[in-house]
Amino acid sequence: MASQVMRITLKAYDHQLVDASAKKIIETVKKNGAKVSTSQPSPLEVMKFWDEALTEFEQIIYIPISSGLSGSCSTASMLASDEKYENKVFVVDNGRVSAPLRRSVLDALELIEKGYVAPWIKKMLESSRSDMVIYVGVETLENLKRGGRISAASAALGTVLNIKPVLKFDVSTLDVYQKCRGFNKARKVMIEAMKNDLNTKFEKWYKAGKVNLLAASSASPEVTKEWEAQIREEFPGMDVRCDDLSMGVACHIGYGGLGIGCSCCPDAALD
Repeated sequence: MASQVMRITLKAYDHQLVDASAKKIIETVKKNGAKVSTSQPSPLEVMKFWDEALTEFEQIIYIPISSGLSGSCSTASMLASDEKYENKVFVVDNGRVSAPLRRSVLDALELIEKGYVAPWIKKMLESSRSDMVIYVGVETLENLKRGGRISAASAALGTVLNIKPVLKFDVSTLDVYQKCRGFNKARKVMIEAMKNDLNTKFEKWYKAGKVNLLAASSASPEVTKEWEAQIREEFPGMDVRCDDLSMGVACHIGYGGLGIGCSCCPDAALD
């Protein structure tokens, strides 16, 4: 089961890209200007996935994209209410997407190793839904314009003025945190915002060593490596894992995006 993948649909000009890597999709969009969006997994695919998993496991912890950003969570909750999945499938809605969502999966695995059962893991993950944040710097305004988040006039003016917005992903929300002149400034703003959060909102977790530092990128491998090194330098002693920005985010951010964030350990949320 560990190697199984559930397909989602990427609506683009070239359907052959559906099974390609995120990097390849982003590069292709950059070259031909295709407009890419996502849709939730097919309910039939979800149930097939669950049915196959239940032949091997007694219970499933299913963690979809936040209900505030996608309909996939409410669909999964509806499917899980069917009698055949009662006390077998536990759908978690903890407000996560991209790197924090991946961290939630790792948290769930660690909680299983500690002996927690599925209903309690669901409760712990959901009770820690507000204990995360991620900031993403946007290199190009084109995708925000195509997605309707900014007007064509604002995108054109922003390009001329070299405006690079920093977006903030909080619980089920995506907002503009700050507009910066140049991407180097955006990188500094994200790092300072993260430092401020660690010393204020997440202080008790930070002091207890219960914070996972996250990084994400839709940029080139060279820029990604440089960004990861910058984060390690600014946060000495903290482990950081850099992931590709998920396609659910990258199709809105576009090529060249960089992110930093954190997620607090859920086993401390109920202490």
